Amino acid sequence: MLKPHMALIGAAIALMATTATAEPFQYTLGEMVFEGYVARPAAEPLGTVLIVHDWDGLNDHEIARAEAMAEAGYVGVALDLFGRDAVLDGIEDYRRETGALYADRDMFRERIAGGMAAAAALDDVPGAMVLTGYCFGGAAALEGARAGMELAGFVSFHGGLGTPEGQDYSATSAPVLVLHGSADPVSGMVDLAALMDELQAAGVPHGAEIYGGARHSFTVPSSGDWDPEANARAEAALLRFLDEVF
Repeated sequence: MLKPHMALIGAAIALMATTATAEPFQYTLGEMVFEGYVARPAAEPLGTVLIVHDWDGLNDHEIARAEAMAEAGYVGVALDLFGRDAVLDGIEDYRRETGALYADRDMFRERIAGGMAAAAALDDVPGAMVLTGYCFGGAAALEGARAGMELAGFVSFHGGLGTPEGQDYSATSAPVLVLHGSADPVSGMVDLAALMDELQAAGVPHGAEIYGGARHSFTVPSSGDWDPEANARAEAALLRFLDEVF
């Protein structure tokens, strides 16, 4: 089963009532074609929020997040790190796609940077950007921070928090916010404390909100970890962060 990109078109039509525009867009990196999604507010945008998907690729969750950003006054751009033709039909496929990027950090960073550049090339997309992401996407946001990408900030929602060997935050020049559940079995509180220590040592402005009892995918309604209270608090924290950095 191929990733259902055609569903993005239908979603865009349904969401047009609350935004100026909401539509998929394509871009290429090398010989690969990628398909992202952009939602723009009806009024002058306050900034751009880049959204990196979970390990199962760009789907309704990221579309909803992009639309929520547009409703809040920002351009929401969901990036595609796997490619338009990636086969995403279950856990083994998800592991293959994420594993390839975790194993090749240069490619991982190229995919993030390529999506950022494609977003910046779109019409009516402000150059002031924050990189956010969920689970795998949260790890991608931290990867972008360590890469020293020139953005206004980085936000990880229940992302992988470990720092790969040979990396650090010495090149990070914008604030980092971590939104995490205390019961996350993937990256626990020891990992969070280590990350906070690294950011402090590197002199990077940083913060974290911990949601007691929330598990790994607490922002994803289709997940068994869905926690609407923790999700609402994390969404509010993101909006406060955006207000501060833009």
